[in-house]
Amino acid sequence: MSSSFSLAAVIFDMDGVLIDSEPIHLEATRALLAEHGIDYSPDLEENFYGCTDRDVFRALRARYDLGADEGELADAWVGRVVRVLDRPLEPMTGVPEVLHTLRAAGLRLALASSSAPPIIVATLAGLGLSDVFEFTVSGHDIERGKPAPDIFVEAVRRLGLPRDACLVVEDSFNGLSAASAAGVPCVVVPCRSTAGQDFSRAAARLNDLTELPAWVATAARRAPGVGDGGPLAFPGPFQRR
Repeated sequence: MSSSFSLAAVIFDMDGVLIDSEPIHLEATRALLAEHGIDYSPDLEENFYGCTDRDVFRALRARYDLGADEGELADAWVGRVVRVLDRPLEPMTGVPEVLHTLRAAGLRLALASSSAPPIIVATLAGLGLSDVFEFTVSGHDIERGKPAPDIFVEAVRRLGLPRDACLVVEDSFNGLSAASAAGVPCVVVPCRSTAGQDFSRAAARLNDLTELPAWVATAARRAPGVGDGGPLAFPGPFQRR
């Protein structure tokens, strides 16, 4: 982003940004489809990153001509994932330190994840982040999942802020597309599974979350009502763990 913008809140995606959840999700999908006689391997052109569980199983049901409806499949899958998440989880680099750093600078934090509410609750608990976000928006709270803009439109509505006073942090092309369609600036921090996707529309592409405070300090100023309205400053240089 070439010029500074006013910033009051940061909206985080969860899967791939706070936790590398793809192996967990893939394990649950393979086990569930095996019960239906399917030896599942992701299609090379498959792009379910950022999609809701309902959208994923609608597509898989059609692909494999499954008898169960997508709601039944999605509910069974969510249950499997939640059971796997019932343990201390390994966070992505910079979690939770970056989140606390942003809050210390006066920014509001929200979570907008396509995952089902039980998965969000279990993931945040396993990461020790249950009290970090002002609120969470789930893919079950909106009509259309990513790449539609609904989830970020709803997050901005709940924040009660102008869209250009918010920043989205995403890891996938679908997430970036959703943020762009919602008119919210987006920084991308790709995970291993999404590193090869097209992020040319992002405000920035970062290597990991530890680079976010420095980028914010350079690119953004405080929105009205956040601190003194001047440049965003952080309590000393952020040190990567």
